[in-house]
Amino acid sequence: MSKQKEFESAITKVLELLGENPKREGLLKTPHRVAKAWEFLTEGYHEDPKEILNKALFTSTNDEMVVVRDIEFYSTCEHHMLPIIGRVHVAYIPDGKVVGLSKIPRIVNLYARRLQIQEQMTEQIADAIAETINPKGVAVVVHARHMCMEMRGVQKINSTTVSSALRGLFKSDQRTRSEFYNIINTPAPSNF
Repeated sequence: MSKQKEFESAITKVLELLGENPKREGLLKTPHRVAKAWEFLTEGYHEDPKEILNKALFTSTNDEMVVVRDIEFYSTCEHHMLPIIGRVHVAYIPDGKVVGLSKIPRIVNLYARRLQIQEQMTEQIADAIAETINPKGVAVVVHARHMCMEMRGVQKINSTTVSSALRGLFKSDQRTRSEFYNIINTPAPSNF
């Protein structure tokens, strides 16, 4: 049995255990749709962050902070398999190399598209950039809503969890850290 068919069979069994009839019209294609959705939602397991970053690594004399902020992401909680929805802010200080800006959101997606906990995802993003680009510093801040807290459990709607990972100058230099937090906390111009 193929992996796809095995997954569909498991979803059919889940529907039955929930008391549903997998043969009713609205559910006939649900196992296939769910299998395809989970294939997409977990595609990060099949990507290599170093390969992504190394494809767009360029020599540069720039040694000032580079910030990509408000990167939307959708992930899945590894404890309840419910959505995590949020934004990531990433900064690094180049040390002879810069990376193509689109690669930073790709790294966010890579780690978001795995079963996750927010704290680990934050660390993974920072470490991938630090280890591949070798900058003077890396900072990652994640703001997220967890449906495992909103849809079930404590049911606290609109509660936000914030996590951070600081490396190099962002950890050791208060001025650098303050500049980063000031940048990510300043509202974007209204024409953006």
